[in-house]
Amino acid sequence: MKHSEILSNLVINKSSRIGIVGLGYVGLPLLIRFQEQGFPVTGFDNNIDSVNRLNRGHSPIKHIPNNKIRTLIEAENCFITDDPRNSSSCDILIICLPTPLSEDDTPDLSYIQNYLDSIKEFIREGQLISLESTTYPGTTDEIFVAFAENLGFQVGNNIFISYSPEREDPGNLNFSTRNIPKLCSGVTQSCSKVAKLVYESVIDDVVMVESPKVAEMAKLLENTYRAVNVGLINEMRIIASALDIDIYEVINAASTKPFGFTPYFPGPGLGGHCLPIDPIYLSWKAKQIGVNSNFIELAAKVNRSVPEQVVNCLEKSLKLDKQEIKGKKILLAGLAYKKNIDDARESPSYEILDILVKKG
Repeated sequence: MKHSEILSNLVINKSSRIGIVGLGYVGLPLLIRFQEQGFPVTGFDNNIDSVNRLNRGHSPIKHIPNNKIRTLIEAENCFITDDPRNSSSCDILIICLPTPLSEDDTPDLSYIQNYLDSIKEFIREGQLISLESTTYPGTTDEIFVAFAENLGFQVGNNIFISYSPEREDPGNLNFSTRNIPKLCSGVTQSCSKVAKLVYESVIDDVVMVESPKVAEMAKLLENTYRAVNVGLINEMRIIASALDIDIYEVINAASTKPFGFTPYFPGPGLGGHCLPIDPIYLSWKAKQIGVNSNFIELAAKVNRSVPEQVVNCLEKSLKLDKQEIKGKKILLAGLAYKKNIDDARESPSYEILDILVKKG
């Protein structure tokens, strides 16, 4: 029997062990979802404090309650560890590791590279490795296929590789891991077939695309679309303010058009692990192939300038009352990058805080 048939049968019978690598905002909900659907699961995280906390039944994420974690770890089919050697016991490995930017605004794939280095002795025939981290088009082929082939595997024959970008929206009560449509593509037809079967076991709508590059590009398009529109509305706010026009009235007026307009709202800047970072991955990849991404870079420039604009508005308001910002006691209400979550990664609140401190 072919490896793909063996793995498919394991998935159909829910006897395939699912390994989730990285137990953060993406990986932990996915681990819970697979376990709830009856799959044996192993959660991997290299942060031993997080592993110990989870094993004590404590949730590291505000919107995931402790009782869900307790139910998870009390199940006989769940194991949470920091030891990559346990990768060999998993039939499917789903990688949900961070992909930040380096200081020079180039992709930092060190979390992924370090993980692959740690498991190269423990990968075995018949496994599916699926990447969910947001990254530039070509990563799956350039890194994961090369990794498998360097170990002597034949992708699509005795090992399977796919890309399925995460679409988690922490704090959103209407959408969860189960009902957010899932893009997916395998490196080969057999890879796609196995990956589709895995994700369809726990997600309502799995949308297969032609290649991992398409899925990688689609994820970047989703977040670049949002980042560009956020930059646009923040620039419109500046123009409206200079014209003494209420930008919210303008947005509400424009929103009455039933087609061709999607409302976006100004804020203190971009935050989170996606919008400030993902478009730069695409811009970087474009430069590698000699293509300019002027629109993306301009939006990034505008968005990065917003915290400074917020402080400028504060200074202008104080000056209207003949006061200076230096020496003032200032309250920053809200440090997370959006409401009702406890994630402060890349939050513009910290940039505003730094600017205020420098101004005394």
